[in-house]
Amino acid sequence: MNWIESIQKAINFIEENLLEEITLEHIATEANSSLFHFQRTFTILTDMSITDYIRRRRLTIAAQELMSTDTKIIYLALKYGYESPEAFTKAFRKQHNVTPSKARKKQGTLQAFNRLVIQVKLKGAEPMKYKIVEKEKFQVVGMKRTYNWEKGENTNGIPLFWDEINGAGMDKKLIKLNNGEINGVLGVCVSDKNNKALIDYWIAVDHEGDVPENMLSIEIPSSKWVVFEVHGPMPEAMQNTWKQIYSEWFPSNPYEPAGTPELEVYSDEDPYKPDLYSEIWIPIK
Repeated sequence: MNWIESIQKAINFIEENLLEEITLEHIATEANSSLFHFQRTFTILTDMSITDYIRRRRLTIAAQELMSTDTKIIYLALKYGYESPEAFTKAFRKQHNVTPSKARKKQGTLQAFNRLVIQVKLKGAEPMKYKIVEKEKFQVVGMKRTYNWEKGENTNGIPLFWDEINGAGMDKKLIKLNNGEINGVLGVCVSDKNNKALIDYWIAVDHEGDVPENMLSIEIPSSKWVVFEVHGPMPEAMQNTWKQIYSEWFPSNPYEPAGTPELEVYSDEDPYKPDLYSEIWIPIK
């Protein structure tokens, strides 16, 4: 089963159990994946988290029931997973821009999020350049931050982390420490083995030797890697390449992600250059 089929299977499971108390771990199991890797892949392909999808779908169906029945709002709140009418009203208004009571009176419009169907689009005009390499374990050194990805902290936190590093001139210090085989500043995402809701995000470089003062290190395991070229300004080029990898390359090739840390490799050039060159390194099996 390829990644597209796995994610569609998980979406079908969500839809069949939309009003049940289903855990993210159970959903990932349906896709034969680790929770971290499934959530990451789902977000890349759909531009939303699993919890966002479940919330939007529940509120879409709740709006349909609100408009077609006279069920009390307090009962709808409990049915769709909210502890109080107030919490339900707040979430409902955030999605639909109208309160449940006004919606029932036909005041305002509703916003529907339909059931997802993942499709692979065949694109011949955008070829992907990549190579497969084998690399022994290596050390990266730098700084890290921990984020709760279930709460979406990484979405806003990681760009702010990069701003902090660049603003303090730490990116230039890291470049000077870069004496390993991979040239550039690395963005490294590592799942927490003890708490599945957390990830460590590193801004670091491939460095051989002692760990500099005020920096941390992590060992990246020996792996077979697929290395993709990324051409264009940040962040759009990087985001588009990630989506192309998971929607086109993996479904068309006999590999799957190994589940160990993945790398984004950035040069020290102007990040907004139209022809900027970067890379994505994914360990495969």
